[in-house]
Amino acid sequence: MNDTSWGAPRQAGYWGPADGSPAHQGPVPGAAPAGPAYDAHDAQRTRPMPVVPDAPAHGGNQDDDRGAAQWGGAPFRDDTPQPPHHAPRPHDTPQTPSLHGMASQNPEPMPDAPQPAPAPQKKSAGRDLGAAIGVGLGLGAVIVVSLFVVKAVFVGVIAVAVVVGLWELTSRLDERKGIKAPLVPLAVGGAAMVVAGYVRGAEGAWVAMALTTLAILVWRMTKPPEGYLKDVTAGVFAAFYVPFLATFVAMMLTADDGPRRVLTFLLLTVVSDTGAYAVGWRFGRHKLAPRISPGKTREGLFGAVAFAMVAGALCMQFLIDDGAWWQGLLLGLAVAATATLGDLGESMIKRDLGIKDMGTLLPGHGGIMDRLDSLLPTAPVVWLLLVLFVGSA
Repeated sequence: MNDTSWGAPRQAGYWGPADGSPAHQGPVPGAAPAGPAYDAHDAQRTRPMPVVPDAPAHGGNQDDDRGAAQWGGAPFRDDTPQPPHHAPRPHDTPQTPSLHGMASQNPEPMPDAPQPAPAPQKKSAGRDLGAAIGVGLGLGAVIVVSLFVVKAVFVGVIAVAVVVGLWELTSRLDERKGIKAPLVPLAVGGAAMVVAGYVRGAEGAWVAMALTTLAILVWRMTKPPEGYLKDVTAGVFAAFYVPFLATFVAMMLTADDGPRRVLTFLLLTVVSDTGAYAVGWRFGRHKLAPRISPGKTREGLFGAVAFAMVAGALCMQFLIDDGAWWQGLLLGLAVAATATLGDLGESMIKRDLGIKDMGTLLPGHGGIMDRLDSLLPTAPVVWLLLVLFVGSA
């Protein structure tokens, strides 16, 4: 069988020494006899195995076409073209492409082009700001007119807000938890509590609270005993949370400068909420209580404190008789703290109930209770500090 039909003749000088020295032209001592002379015609009948370089694993930033070129392309084809700039070397044959040629034909894959960064999403207030501002201005007009025209009308506004808030709270308790707090004694007792606080002060408010609690206990006795304890407990909680705390607003009104005290209370609470929202929306990064209210941030709390303290100093200096600016700083700090705690407390209730808002009565705001959450716990604190600073007359 002819040697040359399976491989190139192993003749000295075909590949050449690795160190670049002249090729040995004579027979190598002890070597096997050389085969027939090698020429170009014989080369056409041989298929030496090419040297295949290590190819990078397919993946990462390579696509399928580039992977196919590395593994099933040029190294195993007889008709691999040589690039123009490649000069043939003595050991290159038409059937044996050089490593340089393979490298030129199969360039390194280019990395994927960087993807453009996604456009930053605009922050959203989460509500219809137009409706919220319109409703807020309307409520503010009603409050200011009733507050400075006839005090008794403003007491009626407080009583109506209390009754609607109780209706929202008891309705959500019934829908979400199956708790049936008695609404009738709560509504009647709550309105009476506000009036008693305005007429008889703190003593009248406490008496009305006790009578409302007794009415809740008796009213619930007309129903089956199952769930009695949880129903009356929820009723007493609602009576304290909504009408009793609101009674302190009516008690502020009894002073000679009562309308200005109530206006100070409302302004500081609104300014605190506005400062928390504005600063938190713009600079908020660190969550204040993520499990209760994910939208509140520590930066927002600092904004609430700063805004409320400045507003408190101005209000005490220019609205309250015998008030001092430094008293307003303390008042603003207290309002920011209680307003934030009140908001978190309302959020805790809504999370327990699994709802976003207590109602839908006020477009852009939710329900009445969603507006009273900061005001209710702030009212007794403002009433007490004003009594300590300037007296109750």
